[in-house]
Amino acid sequence: MDEVEVGNGIRLGQLLKLVGVVDTGGAAKELLESGQVLLNGQPETRRGAQLAVGDVVQAGGRTVRLT
Repeated sequence: MDEVEVGNGIRLGQLLKLVGVVDTGGAAKELLESGQVLLNGQPETRRGAQLAVGDVVQAGGRTVRLT
């Protein structure tokens, strides 16, 4: 599991780009709509979902915990 420091929070689409799971916002939208992104173990489809410290995101074969 990788850890990413986010300070005051980050939106899910931005995180997916930051960690290299996707290259563009459009690619993030497609990945989310496909149901392949889990937020704290639950499917998440909202690109703009606000994340906070302690959240765990699984996508594209990666697991990331926000610190």
